[in-house]
Amino acid sequence: MTTGSLMSKWRQPSILPGFGLTLGYTLFYLTIIILIPLAALIWRSSSIGWTEFAALATDERTLQALKVSFGCALIAAAVNVVFGTLTAWVLVRYEFPGRRLLDAIIDLPFALPTAVAGIALASLYAPKGWVGALFQPLGLKIAFTPLGIIVALVFVGLPFVVRTVQPVMEEIDREVEEAAATLGANRFQTITRVLLPALVPAILTGFALAFARAVGEYGSVIFIAGNIPYVSEIAPLLIVIRLEEFNIAGATSIACIMLIISFIMLLVINLLQFWSRRRYSNVR
Repeated sequence: MTTGSLMSKWRQPSILPGFGLTLGYTLFYLTIIILIPLAALIWRSSSIGWTEFAALATDERTLQALKVSFGCALIAAAVNVVFGTLTAWVLVRYEFPGRRLLDAIIDLPFALPTAVAGIALASLYAPKGWVGALFQPLGLKIAFTPLGIIVALVFVGLPFVVRTVQPVMEEIDREVEEAAATLGANRFQTITRVLLPALVPAILTGFALAFARAVGEYGSVIFIAGNIPYVSEIAPLLIVIRLEEFNIAGATSIACIMLIISFIMLLVINLLQFWSRRRYSNVR
């Protein structure tokens, strides 16, 4: 194909008008909202020099805060994958009184201010709270520990998994399950070989969304975390502390480290998503 034919093919009008205008607006919007702030963050953190940046990145308090943030976020996202998928299954496959009310309650963490959620969770799971008092005789402390952080992150991340998996689950025809049963598959085989392959891309998407929300969560965590350095201090709180100390370069450096780790982890999740979609399409 010659260069002229390629240019003429490129210049052919699209069925949908306004491609150039909408593409330009999209690039402009992404540049203003995302790229410029991220570039400013990286530029500001680089102003301290690589030696100081490396010292800050390997500081014990910074490493522990990153460990708490990303470790708790991963655990909470994994918990939400299991229970979010089960919740979506119940909402899609069963009819029962109060189903619409339960479906509406799932979206409550979206509408509830995070500070209100944090105060409510801290009150419930404190040693003298309604839930915390039940675990206190067992020697299990939830509030003001990393376990309390996980509880808060599960609360804010559950809707992401449910709302991502639910529409995909609704599109799966029940006749597919009946056909699998007719061919001799038991319930476990139907779930693992028929339903899960179709749901894996949506589950991974919900996991990525819940994880991304959990990593940057602040309002609902600081009230229940206890904020004890080296124990239950999260990275966003450490950034705020550095800002209150007027250490802007230190705060942006920690934020830059979080950005790099989050980007790598989300890239891996997206690659797994792409692989699972491709594998499922080949199976079909």
